[in-house]
Amino acid sequence: MSTDSATSDDELRDRVVNFLRRNFPQIQMHGGSAAIQHLDRESGEVHIQLGGACSGCGISPMTIQAIKTRMVKEIPEINEVHANTGMDAGADGDMGGMSPSFPGETSSSDSDEGPQAPF
Repeated sequence: MSTDSATSDDELRDRVVNFLRRNFPQIQMHGGSAAIQHLDRESGEVHIQLGGACSGCGISPMTIQAIKTRMVKEIPEINEVHANTGMDAGADGDMGGMSPSFPGETSSSDSDEGPQAPF
């Protein structure tokens, strides 16, 4: 790996970390953590592990969906985001076909934005 490539990888990693800090300060404020497990600049994939209080948190699937939706929009080099809490709910926050819902919430198949996190 050339020095330019290593610098670019470090720069992209820093942008992902800053994105998480800027967009999701509540993760840390609520005792959770977010760490980059793997970043592949060539494929545009990033794997994020949520830990601490995020593990088992009822709104972590919404946080994961928000991270996935926003990161690919804000960081052009990122094409796909994989995120999970390490819990048995399933990879990428999949709750086995269930999705979080709230009273009065309507479902629309026209949008791929996913559920909106309450923050």
